[in-house]
Amino acid sequence: MDLSRLLLLVFCMVASEVPDIQTRPIDFVCDDHARRDMNTVKELETAMNDCSGSALLPSSIQLPCVKINKASWEKKSMQEKRGDILAALGTLAQGVRVTRTLTTPGCQFSLLERLEHSITNYLHIVTHLELTGGAESPVTSCPSQDTQNLGQVLRHFSWLLTGKLEWLIAELKSQCQTERLTSNL
Repeated sequence: MDLSRLLLLVFCMVASEVPDIQTRPIDFVCDDHARRDMNTVKELETAMNDCSGSALLPSSIQLPCVKINKASWEKKSMQEKRGDILAALGTLAQGVRVTRTLTTPGCQFSLLERLEHSITNYLHIVTHLELTGGAESPVTSCPSQDTQNLGQVLRHFSWLLTGKLEWLIAELKSQCQTERLTSNL
């Protein structure tokens, strides 16, 4: 048996042993531990503190509205809530992306790249959550502000994740029981 066939055989054996893992948005909803692990804000804050001069950004980033008025939140459809979160994540992603392009390669660039990647992951997950109802129409009820302080950007991102996103997830938790029942069949 020649080397290429042997390598192909080994590759096929290894590939057959790797489980077919497909992460779905419902897994994000149902697994509190995985969701906490995905939140890298504290790691980014630590890295920012270790990176001299990284807190001052070369351009302003628009901070999204992260405040929640409980009464108005409860009146919104699931689609509207998702729309609010997507709009906030989109605002952050765009600001971070633009600022990163103005940053020279180095510590701050790496932090912004990691932050952008994290925001993009959340955008992907929230976009693909299975919700019933009509199309989203984000309605922001508070004025946005701009900042050149990376720490403030990270705080707003954290508030968005632990506020609006967690409130939406809490409402979707009922799907977890249904998911467990159907996956056991």
